Amino acid sequence: MRLGGPVFGEWPDPAEWVAAVKQHGYSACPCPLRDAADADAVEAYRLAAGEADLVIAEVGAWSDPLSPDQEKRQEALDLCRTRLDLADRIGARCCVNISGSRGDRWDGPHPDNLTRETFHLIVETVRGVIDDVQPTRTYYALETMPWMFPDSPDSYVALIRAVDRERFAVHLDPVNLVWSPRLYYKTGALIRECFEKLGPHIRSCHAKDVALADHLTVHLSEVRPGLGGLDYAAFLHGLDGLDPDTPLMLEHLPNAEEYRAGADHIRAVARSEGIEIR
Repeated sequence: MRLGGPVFGEWPDPAEWVAAVKQHGYSACPCPLRDAADADAVEAYRLAAGEADLVIAEVGAWSDPLSPDQEKRQEALDLCRTRLDLADRIGARCCVNISGSRGDRWDGPHPDNLTRETFHLIVETVRGVIDDVQPTRTYYALETMPWMFPDSPDSYVALIRAVDRERFAVHLDPVNLVWSPRLYYKTGALIRECFEKLGPHIRSCHAKDVALADHLTVHLSEVRPGLGGLDYAAFLHGLDGLDPDTPLMLEHLPNAEEYRAGADHIRAVARSEGIEIR
């Protein structure tokens, strides 16, 4: 597997970008370019990543393709197509988004998010994005989430079968699947189930942790790797059984020091388990 994370700053030169990624000790990274990048720039960064043995893990298409506001929905769909096209041209492992919310907040809970009607709308939406772009190098993936599909290994399997597109894949964030104390105390079993059922489809993963507070009512918080209850040994063993270029990407940390601490924890667990991280 490969470990990666964001590199703060603007990098107009591919060589400078590669040097910054290597300085952080990463072998994977998010896409460094914006949508407006021209074809020559995209190709230059794609070649630079290949020559430096770096994997471009993902292009984010963060938006709400299920928004009840039709103008916002159309903007989100346009963004998904644009980002999937960029991911394909630059050779990223996936373009990732969430499925979307039926409410006002693009990534928030809503009573309609987990209905059969919404499941079918997600299927139609994902098919449409993939069919319009027709990627050949990359995949379109949905990040697992606690209050929208896919919210479990089984719901992701159902989506894969329903979407029925070769270029639809899995973006695994096991922290986002921990939405109860029952799951919190059995994250190892949850993670093993994810890899058993979804392993061949996983293109990229997010690295974070989750902590359960001791005050009512149930409160689960996203924290830095090593500060919560996620079974990282199980997570790394699952990744170790996949394509060795599968990236594990740190995210949502406030500064470089926190990213370094998170990476140190992951590498320490890997060493203790006899697992190699590139």
